Amino acid sequence: MTEGNFVDYVKLHIKSGDGGKGSMHLHREKYIDKGGPDGGDGGRGGHIILRGNENLWTLVHFKFKRHYRAIQGAHGSGGRSTGKDGEDIILDVPLGTVIRDSDTQDVLYEITKHGEEIIACRGGKGGKGNWHFKSSTNQTPRYAQPGLEGQEKDLTLELKLLADVGLVGFPNAGKSTLLSVITSAKPKIADYEFTTLKPNLGIVINRDFQSFVMADIPGIIEGAAEGKGLGHYFLRHIERNSTLLFLIPADSNDIAKEYEILLNELRKYNPEMLDKDRLIAISKSDMLDDELEAELKAELNKTLEEPYLFISSVAQKGIQELKDKLWAMLNV
Repeated sequence: MTEGNFVDYVKLHIKSGDGGKGSMHLHREKYIDKGGPDGGDGGRGGHIILRGNENLWTLVHFKFKRHYRAIQGAHGSGGRSTGKDGEDIILDVPLGTVIRDSDTQDVLYEITKHGEEIIACRGGKGGKGNWHFKSSTNQTPRYAQPGLEGQEKDLTLELKLLADVGLVGFPNAGKSTLLSVITSAKPKIADYEFTTLKPNLGIVINRDFQSFVMADIPGIIEGAAEGKGLGHYFLRHIERNSTLLFLIPADSNDIAKEYEILLNELRKYNPEMLDKDRLIAISKSDMLDDELEAELKAELNKTLEEPYLFISSVAQKGIQELKDKLWAMLNV
């Protein structure tokens, strides 16, 4: 998937179909002069339905069409014939999609299961035909109900990635390089910050046919929780990951401090994110010789409480150990 095809935020305007009119019809047949009222009901207007689809990973199919209007229900007719219901419009969305009211920003629904259907806009109810209103005192009612109007809404769809492992780190920490090495994903890689502007997903294949999904989240900067840079745009994708892999380069001035800054951004955005399992990977460790690595380990043992390991995506150092450790954390 190219970066331009990853769309995780769209606004839609939807309107369900109006209900059909009830019929005001009087029965007429040979040899029957006064058959009485027999107007049928109007049909229901079409619903707008959102449906979860596990085969979708993005909202790109809404990129060029953002207005949807369902068909009106057919009007009733004589012989108590009910009008045909308007055809429903089904909009498939990827799992992990959050639907908000665009005006209030209230969360209306979250779709997390394949085939799960939510009626976002209900079609208007069809009006009753005149045969419903006959009585002993009004045997030939000459009126029927109009159909009810359909609902109309402005919705905001946000995709929060459903991945097992989320890569967390500052820009240019080597997240995209790692993803490209341990999965078949082909993220954009370059030696400058914010190369990645859209999340990337990849499937990690481990030994014995084990596999899990990893997401490369664009780099976090200090102040991201307050919306600095594209903070909220990035951070929401980490909420659905069960395990967080913190990537900090070996040439960092202070690994423990960088880790604390990243933790603090997650804490300010959503304190519950700190309840997730965490693992620290010291990337670019091919720059270290054995003596430097030993010194760094001694220092990290004093300052870090979480488990950590040294890796190098370029030199393939510690990659299998990393995959085994992540698999064990995901299957405790």
